[in-house]
Amino acid sequence: MINVQIERGPTENSNIALRKFTKRVQDAGILNRVRKLRDYVRVSSKNRRKAHTIEKLVRKTELEKNIKLGKIRPVNSRGR
Repeated sequence: MINVQIERGPTENSNIALRKFTKRVQDAGILNRVRKLRDYVRVSSKNRRKAHTIEKLVRKTELEKNIKLGKIRPVNSRGR
């Protein structure tokens, strides 16, 4: 991680110091790196993906079975 520091001179106001800090952050590329990593999702393992797929299939077959038995009302595609 890169730390960005600025030193405020005796005659500088806070606006100038903030502008200097923003410029240094942009030059260091910190914001670009953070934005790139913000939406990063780790790739799950092959076994975990298989297990998730099996769980989905089991839930789907249970739902279809319950609909056939009349325990659950079928849901229309339009949500009525």
